[in-house]
Amino acid sequence: MNLVDQMLEGNVKALTRLITLIENQSSEIIKIMPKIYKKGGQALVVGITGPPGAGKSTLVDQLTTLIRREEKKKVAVLAIDPSSPFSGGAVLGDRIRMQSHAKDSDVFIRSLGARGSYGGLSRATKEIVRLFDVFGFDIILVETVGVGQSELGIMEVADTTVVVLVPESGDTVQTLKAGLLEIANIFIVNKSDRPNASQMKHQLMEMVGLEHLEKEKWLIPVLQTQAIKGTGIEELWAKILEYAAFLKKNHAVLEHKKRQERRGEFLEILTLTYQKEFLRRAQKETKLKLLLEDVENGAKDPYTAASQAVRKI
Repeated sequence: MNLVDQMLEGNVKALTRLITLIENQSSEIIKIMPKIYKKGGQALVVGITGPPGAGKSTLVDQLTTLIRREEKKKVAVLAIDPSSPFSGGAVLGDRIRMQSHAKDSDVFIRSLGARGSYGGLSRATKEIVRLFDVFGFDIILVETVGVGQSELGIMEVADTTVVVLVPESGDTVQTLKAGLLEIANIFIVNKSDRPNASQMKHQLMEMVGLEHLEKEKWLIPVLQTQAIKGTGIEELWAKILEYAAFLKKNHAVLEHKKRQERRGEFLEILTLTYQKEFLRRAQKETKLKLLLEDVENGAKDPYTAASQAVRKI
């Protein structure tokens, strides 16, 4: 029995091995993913994003505790960590995260290095989320690095995106208004016991209100939490479920989102496949190898070289 079949039967070790293959971008992926692509689709995927130090990990920990206690649902957590500059792997490992869930067999936690990819999400993220979904996890929490225009990739993964900020994030909000509004389905002002928390909340509500006047759609809620104490977690979970219900009710919004996700995924895979094919051929074909060398030594600009590579392949 192959790894995919074992995973589909609920084998956690097979799931873990498949995730490792995906994280390492094994050549086997092109055979693995088509076998599961049409399966799943039942999981609720929640993205938790925000600047470093906003308390995202604590929030994810508390959400997991609430979901397990109140809903009894299976939870998978994928934490996109800063990559090691040497290995490309996650700096923060699974073992130091969320220790309170270590003995719960219905909670699966995995850290993944961003590997410097655009948006703070590695190519592997979407594929691992799909594995979690097919395996049978009900809720998938994806915690990502950073926030802003470069973090728009989370929208292509999550059904619901929660942007976590802190009272000191005022400058961040001013700088990244457009990006924040495009990303967020729910805003959180965490560590709300600190000074200026109410001011931060009102600032966000003002932004949300102006956006809502221009586009008749979901009114983005702005919530306050103290994740370290578990304060506001129940309200957050209620809003996550409310947004999921909103999407189900508004079929056009949901279908547009899914179409954009499929298109984006196809173009991303196509780009990656083309890049790999070029590098493979460059090892064997003299003209392509010389073209790559011309770019490396500065003899040719990358734009002209890319056009020539397309024609050659």
